[in-house]
Amino acid sequence: MSITVLVLALSAACCLGFGFVLQQNAAQRAPLADFLSPRLLLDLAKVPSWLGGIGLMAVGMALGAAALGQGEISLVEPLLATNLLFALALSRRRTRQPLGRQGWLGLALLAGGVAAFLVAAEPRGGHAVADPVRHWLIIGLMVGTALLLTGYARRARLGSAPVLLAAAAGLLYGVQDALTRESGQRFAAGGWPELLTGWQPYAVLVLGVTGLILVQSAFETAPLRKSLPALTAAQPLAGILCGVGFLGDRLHTDAAALAGQAAGLTAVVGGILLLGMHPALPQGSVAPARVALQTG
Repeated sequence: MSITVLVLALSAACCLGFGFVLQQNAAQRAPLADFLSPRLLLDLAKVPSWLGGIGLMAVGMALGAAALGQGEISLVEPLLATNLLFALALSRRRTRQPLGRQGWLGLALLAGGVAAFLVAAEPRGGHAVADPVRHWLIIGLMVGTALLLTGYARRARLGSAPVLLAAAAGLLYGVQDALTRESGQRFAAGGWPELLTGWQPYAVLVLGVTGLILVQSAFETAPLRKSLPALTAAQPLAGILCGVGFLGDRLHTDAAALAGQAAGLTAVVGGILLLGMHPALPQGSVAPARVALQTG
């Protein structure tokens, strides 16, 4: 593993984790009438702390793009999943809640799971799949699942909606990461003309804005502990599927390696769930009668 890729990916995870905490603190005070509406972003843009969170997220995405430009998506995505550790660290500092047995176990599972997956899989580059049918089939599966989850969330509202929306956003962000890597490859091959004549950078923009609306709607309707774990778990799974499916990433596929990869990913998801339920993450509250955004 390249040290540069490791540093870039972990720095990206740090910025993303800190940014998510700031965003949720602002979004939980947004009007519920803005649920799943672009108006939500316009209202939140009036809140300085939310803008700070978006700034950190933008830096994190830029660092993540740099990591994807130098490493396989199947390598970078598990490292980006550690953003939950940084979110927990910031929240713990704010709440002064000790980690306790649950927190340490979740941390060990997440960190150990990422390490186990990378050791077992040994992600390495290969040739991208030229078959457009396979390309669009995988992207369509991810985007279609995200749309289905969003449809259920619209009906569920304050019930399971935050988890569904966060999972949908995670799937879109995983696809966005894959297309970000493709965009970088196009730019390296032919500069700006090659990049701007492809559909990938425009899809990255659309997926980013759509994912942002979904995430902020999830943050708006529930505490961070209900939404961030689903987001953190879905994104690397979608990214790895895209990497192996059409970007040409190669993983070891012997029985022992596959067992190690499955165990690693299971540990990652388990650690994410444990950390997501940790009391150090803001529990917040949602007031159904809320009609105006508090900017103070």
